Amino acid sequence: MLKLMRKHAKYFYVLFVVVILSFIFWGVGRIDENNAVPLAEVGEWKITLEEYWRTYDRIADLYREIYKEKFDEEKLNLKDKVLNLLIEERVLLIAAAEAGITVSDEELEDAITHDPAFTRDGVFSKEIYLRTLELNRLTPRYYEEAKRRELMLKKIKNLVYASVDLSPSELKSIKDDETARETFLEAKREAALRSFVEGLKKQVRIKVNKDLIS
Repeated sequence: MLKLMRKHAKYFYVLFVVVILSFIFWGVGRIDENNAVPLAEVGEWKITLEEYWRTYDRIADLYREIYKEKFDEEKLNLKDKVLNLLIEERVLLIAAAEAGITVSDEELEDAITHDPAFTRDGVFSKEIYLRTLELNRLTPRYYEEAKRRELMLKKIKNLVYASVDLSPSELKSIKDDETARETFLEAKREAALRSFVEGLKKQVRIKVNKDLIS
């Protein structure tokens, strides 16, 4: 059971990273940014078809690696999984903003300058940074705004995680097994996060044009 819990926690984190990368490299926009019909609207935010399909491809590749020859998109209900992930991240962004969570310029600069993708010999390279953005057809301003949102999401998730701990009875059952303790705590925190997100979704206007991906 511990192995299963550890595996699920690992892939939940990977999926989160995949969605964040989609935010940064393929766009998160307001509903009124253009005239294209969005796949979904979450509060004032939209999910575009382009973002959805690029995220879908990345997550499909991840599941292919997990399931190998047993990979089956329909059995996994992958289309709905990807859509739900994108909606949940928008909901968390809304909650973070309402909670007054911010990311300072110093925090943003630290995250960018310590990103291995932008370093050479362990030192931040502005040349590599600008070239990487150019190759992805991004301006520094756009990338930094998206990166700020990524950090906001991490902050609100960490707030939820910090509110969860193991009970005395759970600690007693695990005893001195540190690995088991970390696994149970991680699973409990992810369950709390899922519960938190489901509660938020009931408070936010969500409109989905599911025919666009049928």
